[in-house]
Amino acid sequence: MDAHRRSSTPPSGTTSAIRVADILLLFLHDTAGIGITDAARRLDLSKAVVHRILQSLEARAFVRFDNSSRRYVLGPAVSALGAQALRRTDLRPAAMPVLRRLQQVTGETSTVSALVGAHRVYLDQVVSLAEIKMTVEIGRAWPLHAGSSSRAILAFAPPELREQVLAGELPRLTPITITDRATLEADLQQDRARGVSVSRGERQPGAASLAAPVLGPEGTAVGSVSVCGPADRFTDEVIARLTQHVIAGAREVSMALGAPRDPLPVREVAG
Repeated sequence: MDAHRRSSTPPSGTTSAIRVADILLLFLHDTAGIGITDAARRLDLSKAVVHRILQSLEARAFVRFDNSSRRYVLGPAVSALGAQALRRTDLRPAAMPVLRRLQQVTGETSTVSALVGAHRVYLDQVVSLAEIKMTVEIGRAWPLHAGSSSRAILAFAPPELREQVLAGELPRLTPITITDRATLEADLQQDRARGVSVSRGERQPGAASLAAPVLGPEGTAVGSVSVCGPADRFTDEVIARLTQHVIAGAREVSMALGAPRDPLPVREVAG
């Protein structure tokens, strides 16, 4: 009886570690910070437990309390760990030469994103030199159904992850975000056939982007490479011209990460 209980119930130390991790993961989606009441509700914990964990994290500089918003925000220790993780991620160093080349060839901002759980996170960017340009927020998590960088990953994701996303909530980020499963599935099928995803205002109003997946050794997406800029510069003709540059760049990064030979087609699209 005691042996069964030990095998089926996590030790108290494990439970505490899981709670700490769950609270930290809330910051992936709430960049403005989290409040004790909201965190307690979302994690089904008491406010006392959440407060105690946040105080411990604050004592170690993982979070800090923002007096103006009355919420907890990430602290310098997390920034230091994040920077260390970025330095050790194979995807980012493999992508940076490609991003620099894409920025020079296209004149637009180029980015690399990583698949993190069921979300996407920007790892780095090479910013356009144009006066009017796009920049992205490094380290912020985005859903996989909206925007070209996300959809490029979702289109080439493992089937079980794709089903998880399609079966879940598809929140509307802008008025033209795709929130219907059937429509999204049709777009993903088209993205797989073309090797790229195109977005105009799906994630951010007034912005457009073109992205191709970065594949890992299993032949499924581990990230994506994109170029992005103001929507009025991304005409059908421009997208057709940029497509093979983006696909070729993503292919180069994929091969550096050990993807199967010739993982992506190089072809033009009409937009």
